[in-house]
Amino acid sequence: MKIVLAAIIFLGTCINVFAVEYTLDELYKIALERSERIMISKENVFISEKEKDEALSLLFPKLSGTGAYTGYKDRKINDAGTLLQPYESSSWSVNLDQTMSTSGRELIALKIAKDNIEKNKMDFFSVKEAYMLLVTNSYYDVLKAGKLVEIAQANIVRLIKYRDAAATQLRIGEVTKTAVLRAEAELSGAQSDLVKAESLFSSTKAILQRTVGLEGDFDLYDIHKSVSSDVKNISNGTDDPLNLQCASLYLECLKDVAYSQRAELKSSTIQKNIAERQVQYTRGAHWPTLSLQGVYMARHETPETGSLIRDNLYGGVRLTFPFFEGGLRRAETQEAMAKERQAEYALSDLKKSISVEVENAYLDYVTQKGVLKPSGDQVAFARDNYNAVSKQFDFGLAQSIDVIDANTVLVTAETQFMQALYNYQQSIIQLKRVTGMLLDSITDTSKKGTTIQ
Repeated sequence: MKIVLAAIIFLGTCINVFAVEYTLDELYKIALERSERIMISKENVFISEKEKDEALSLLFPKLSGTGAYTGYKDRKINDAGTLLQPYESSSWSVNLDQTMSTSGRELIALKIAKDNIEKNKMDFFSVKEAYMLLVTNSYYDVLKAGKLVEIAQANIVRLIKYRDAAATQLRIGEVTKTAVLRAEAELSGAQSDLVKAESLFSSTKAILQRTVGLEGDFDLYDIHKSVSSDVKNISNGTDDPLNLQCASLYLECLKDVAYSQRAELKSSTIQKNIAERQVQYTRGAHWPTLSLQGVYMARHETPETGSLIRDNLYGGVRLTFPFFEGGLRRAETQEAMAKERQAEYALSDLKKSISVEVENAYLDYVTQKGVLKPSGDQVAFARDNYNAVSKQFDFGLAQSIDVIDANTVLVTAETQFMQALYNYQQSIIQLKRVTGMLLDSITDTSKKGTTIQ
């Protein structure tokens, strides 16, 4: 059994040697380049830029040309002998047209289009931040699953050692056969836990692979190489994880940062401005429309008629008043005003939601920070306890149930500490996300080549 287990662990280690290893920063960079969700949002920015060009085009006059040719079956002559219809005629013209609302609706539409570009840029930023948080959570899910596999493997090694010790003491009459049977049962359960842990590890890797867009097998770089490392060397965090150096209460400072940095709030504010301009744009439809036209026309006939005008140049001005359209304009204005109120409500609701998100993220950070140190101490105490009980059992000074209990406590402590360690890291990332600082911190750390902690 020892040989088989050692072979499995060695084979897994060899496979990982040939796998590509990624840091969290590298995963961020790959995801930003390959994510379809991010690309869709990026195209929205491009589309809004083209919509601005379309709005700008309405401010320029339209130049168009027209050409025509007409062939007749025969010519027509009146009683006086005057030619009325030739065999053929051709004409061409150049038209210069400009239509403008006297309310300046076209300028308002251009401002709306420019605001929409900024809104889509904020939405693009928000999508990237949300996706980076998704990558982060998937990354830590894989690390957690990997640590569960390591804990399960270490548990099997301890149980095999305990089972062999129990079998040795059974032969010399120190324990009964129930001790060996209990050891075998615990070992079988540990092997089952290992299978489940490996399955979870494979599942989380597949999710991360899909999220980031990775190809082939890969491994992850983890600054915390082992959950059984000296917990005294692991930082317990600071009172200012985001280095804000606030003069006021830290939670209130976080909220102020979120109000000024969150892309969603900026986008909602721009949407409110767009809704206000949309009311102005809709009201502008009540104003008359001014149209200017300039035309140059040339005509040719074979044979020429007496009324032929070979070329002509003329212009025109038209002013259109929308006196009555069945209540259409009034309904459109009321609709635009309702959407403006909706935008105000949405902005107020979003601000309240962000406040709650920041508070929950901060409380989670405080909780994870407080749990980390005791969880590390628990691992140290549980490991020392297991080592002591195992030695006592070897010398016949402890019962088999004591070893099993000590091993169970150690497995539980290692699992809880691993969860606390990664949850603490995730709580800092979540705090950066809810304050709108995540993407900027990723950019800064990528330039420095360090991993976010």
